[in-house]
Amino acid sequence: MTFNVENLFDTTDDDGRDDHTYLPRSAKDDSAHIARCETIDVERWRRDCLELDWSEDAVEFKLSQLARAILQVNDGLGPDIIALQEVENVDILARLSREFLPAAGYGDAILIEGQDIRGIDVAFLSRLPLVSDPILHAFDASAFPDRANDTRGVLQATFELPDGGLLTGFSVHFPAPFHPIEMREIAYDHLNTLRSRVPPDHFVFAAGDFNTPAREMTGTSILDDRARPFWTVAHEVDCDGCRGTNYWPSGDSWSFLDMIFWSPATGTESQWRIRTGGVYIADGYPDQLNEDGTVKRFNLEAREGVSDHLPMVMTIEAAGSE
Repeated sequence: MTFNVENLFDTTDDDGRDDHTYLPRSAKDDSAHIARCETIDVERWRRDCLELDWSEDAVEFKLSQLARAILQVNDGLGPDIIALQEVENVDILARLSREFLPAAGYGDAILIEGQDIRGIDVAFLSRLPLVSDPILHAFDASAFPDRANDTRGVLQATFELPDGGLLTGFSVHFPAPFHPIEMREIAYDHLNTLRSRVPPDHFVFAAGDFNTPAREMTGTSILDDRARPFWTVAHEVDCDGCRGTNYWPSGDSWSFLDMIFWSPATGTESQWRIRTGGVYIADGYPDQLNEDGTVKRFNLEAREGVSDHLPMVMTIEAAGSE
């Protein structure tokens, strides 16, 4: 599964990070905090910075909503691996796993702090054993130095499959669509370079928020040039009826911002493939969608919603499996 969990923060202020919105209301009355919030241009973000009560109760509700979305797959056990985006730190991810996903039996949370100024990171949860230390590959934003603080690295981890084969995963969160397309092109190139360095006998997936909206998928050659030559784009081969993982009301537009890429191994007896019918969007938890079928983003005040992204699932199976 890949899942952008939309602002999964704890209740404390992390030094050096712009996480001031996600604090309890009682911590927001000082003049420095108010002055900082007043500099925010977007009205909704400014209001949240000033008024959102990100208390322990709020965090528990957020975690419980995420858990319900995750556990809807695999008969209540959740996916074997989740690539996550927008996670503040390893502690809040470990709390999600330990307190709200015990049935999943995940190992230690995998997260390495990156450079994003808000402190949102990419991460993994996995039932499969980790066979080497994970690595965070920083994003090279030297061509856009004024935007470097709004980027995330690529998290690489290698897991052992049930038959002993090796599966290398990349969790990604590319620059947002309001940034120039050239930044996403650099991000794709970065990912492909990392893929080229993985031993050929590893199966490889890349999963996450690629932040490539529908207008770029149809109006540019970004996927033709930087994805399809190197990867199988899972939802393009097996996701009948899928509209997308993110909905933009302003343009009444669905996009596959969240994707899973697959690359098979060579030179190994272990053989795994995408299962027919095994790629889908996990939107069966009722509080994920509005009545019109669009995505219901998390709304603390209304006590509803999960995330502004829907999780995507890809199932792989050993060759010859029924």
